[in-house]
Amino acid sequence: MSLPHSPQGLVPVLADDPEGIVDEWSAVVADSLRGRVSRAEVRAELADLYRALRAGLDDAADTASFGELRALLSELSRARAIQGFSPRETAVSVFALKEVVSRRVGSDFPLPEFLDFSRLIDDLGLQTFEAYSEAREQVIAEQAEQLLELSTPVVKLWDGIIAVPLVGTLDSARAQAVMEQLLEALTSSNADYAIIDITGVPAVDTQVAQHLLKTVMAARLMGAEAIISGIRPQIAQTIVALGIEFGDIATKASLADALSLALRRQEANRAAAGA
Repeated sequence: MSLPHSPQGLVPVLADDPEGIVDEWSAVVADSLRGRVSRAEVRAELADLYRALRAGLDDAADTASFGELRALLSELSRARAIQGFSPRETAVSVFALKEVVSRRVGSDFPLPEFLDFSRLIDDLGLQTFEAYSEAREQVIAEQAEQLLELSTPVVKLWDGIIAVPLVGTLDSARAQAVMEQLLEALTSSNADYAIIDITGVPAVDTQVAQHLLKTVMAARLMGAEAIISGIRPQIAQTIVALGIEFGDIATKASLADALSLALRRQEANRAAAGA
């Protein structure tokens, strides 16, 4: 981390009463967090930051001198993002140090020296915000992935028969999740039949139909037969109007009808194998 401003004039001030400065800094930050993090935890975090800041200033000629401080700030930002704090609540953990130091130096301290310190803290605050944003984006992506998994459950209906009840819009990302979970379930359960129930899908257009066909073909490649259920009258009319062809894929009006068909075919296959 290369910081353009190195307020060496403040080094003696920062070293004069480190414990007192950290105490004041911790009080300001803890109040801004409204008890969502304990004062002891806040003080421990800021004490580490303050130690790394002083170490960086003591060796400011080395461009890597603030490496530990950068790592600590990134860790703090990720923790705040995961805990659900806002960017402002996260950045105040850095910016509050300016308020504390300003009270310590008083009005007689050379203004240029304090401005250098202020710019340095601003640089650190910007880095904190960037690290927070990256961590928050990662949290949102992980939550979206978890919601996809929760919205596409695979359930076992009978020995050798599983079902995927779909609810809501079937876009490309969700269709991929459906396919992956279905194939994993076919492998783990050794099922021969998979029922894809679209009763909860509000509308079927060409894109949705393509997603369904790809999922059926993927199941067939795994050696399983797929049945699509939930073909309501309005859905059937839309499919016909769009000219969508499901070919030899079995379709049924309800999940119960699809299960009944799967059981009959399963029994017929067993009878043929025993003949």
